[in-house]
Amino acid sequence: MLSPDLKNALPSTDELPSSDDTPVDNEDQNLLPNILLFLLNTIWTNRQNWYFGVDMAVYHTTGVNPRVPVVPDAFLSVGVERRKGRKSRKSYAVWEENEVVPILTLEMVSHTPGEEYTEKMAIYAKLGVLYYVIYNPEYWRRDQHQPFEVYKLVDGNYQLQIGEPCWMPEIGLGIGRYQGAVGGIPQELLSWYDERGTRYLTAEERAEHLAQHLLSLGIDPDNLASD
Repeated sequence: MLSPDLKNALPSTDELPSSDDTPVDNEDQNLLPNILLFLLNTIWTNRQNWYFGVDMAVYHTTGVNPRVPVVPDAFLSVGVERRKGRKSRKSYAVWEENEVVPILTLEMVSHTPGEEYTEKMAIYAKLGVLYYVIYNPEYWRRDQHQPFEVYKLVDGNYQLQIGEPCWMPEIGLGIGRYQGAVGGIPQELLSWYDERGTRYLTAEERAEHLAQHLLSLGIDPDNLASD
């Protein structure tokens, strides 16, 4: 815990850049984390104590300089306000969040190696991020890793978790891959799962299932009379 004097000396998020301005290498680096965010908005719609950031700077005091952030492709914090002071966050400074560090970070490996398995892993371990997810669907052979890996921090070191989806009891969610589609184009996606390993459906999938159920009852969902 930081002393009041040290905390007062730290910059506010109003003074700090929102990211490192490094452009993403491909559209999936924004698409897949945002799908996770939209899904979480549905799963935890009645909860107000979490925040999911996408390509946002995380400032902390465990590095060489509190003005130098780490920028995950996505991160999840639990025990913080959804909207800090009823406003959108520009960035995430641990000292402004009651010292709540992200409980999960996600890195998506691209054609440009980003030290996901070395430098960033060390940063997240020192910061105290409990779960570190690395998604590497295209370059895993190059990097000599698996396409999807979840690490858990145990006694200060990350241990690779076995099984997919990976259940994370401290969060109350699992995470894993599935074959889906975006805009009618099939592709592999990431999703949240419940404790039984059942994937949470997107809003579009739930609407489709409802339409199919209505059709099975002889009801045309396109011709439902509105109240």
